[in-house]
Amino acid sequence: MNFYVRLILFLLINFGALGLGAYLMNNGPQSTWYAELDKAPWTPPGWVFGFAWTTVMICFSIYMAKLTEAKNIKIILLLFVIQFVLNVSWNYVFFNQHDMLLGMVNLILLTGIIAVMMLKFKSQTQIYTLFIAPYFIWLIVANSLNGYILYSN
Repeated sequence: MNFYVRLILFLLINFGALGLGAYLMNNGPQSTWYAELDKAPWTPPGWVFGFAWTTVMICFSIYMAKLTEAKNIKIILLLFVIQFVLNVSWNYVFFNQHDMLLGMVNLILLTGIIAVMMLKFKSQTQIYTLFIAPYFIWLIVANSLNGYILYSN
């Protein structure tokens, strides 16, 4: 399977994950529960989240399309599935179940998986490693936002 076919496949999977996550979050950011939370002063406006996740998933899809050229595909796909489950489940855990602590644990694990992918495979992806960096950076922001909510509510 060539790079562009894999890219389209990962775009479909990753944007499907965003759609599934949005479905699982119930009313999410529009809920009364979320509106009443004490949020971090650096919480961006709502539109930034959509823009950020769109950018992250486009870049991550490019990264995965390149990474899946590697020979150790089993571990790559296992890490991808784990990050998929963690990414999608955070929406349900945090917004639907209002479990801020489990949401924080979820984000820390997701950030760790992305860090492992970024570091473990940098020799295989070379310059393409830059395409996973936005995911990692956005997760650092998400951790700070979730952590602030957890400790101030």
